[in-house]
Amino acid sequence: MRSAAGAVLAFCLGASAALADCAPGQVEVRLAGGGSARFSVELADTPQSRAQGLMFRESMPKSRGMLFIYESPQRAVFWMKNTLIPLDMIFADATGLVTHVHSNAVPHDETGIDGGDGVLAVLEINGGLARRMGIGPGAALRHPAFDPATAAAPCNDG
Repeated sequence: MRSAAGAVLAFCLGASAALADCAPGQVEVRLAGGGSARFSVELADTPQSRAQGLMFRESMPKSRGMLFIYESPQRAVFWMKNTLIPLDMIFADATGLVTHVHSNAVPHDETGIDGGDGVLAVLEINGGLARRMGIGPGAALRHPAFDPATAAAPCNDG
């Protein structure tokens, strides 16, 4: 009886840890070739927070980023007006699958950076980091914003 109770407790603790890892302030990027990277993120999930983005920031730790989340998949075009640091923009569809990566966006550049159609989320991290970590199309973002029934890397997969 003790071992059965211990097994149930261990399972529950493991499930809790898996769910805790999949929190709104964390994004795990599962790489197409295996392995993963994790970032602590600020959410930009309202029109106002998406418009502000990372403007006027003078620096950002390498383990940090910003996750832009839309209400539904759409065409996403970004620019770097008033953004002081180079950024990588990682565009993902409704399943969290990375469809496009724009590397080293140039600070203050007002040229549109088009992530294409069907974008539900965009992860911004320090410029050059995506290439160094091997983040590219085919990787998957793991975050509660993606419906676990259709997500490429669902939160409930532990």
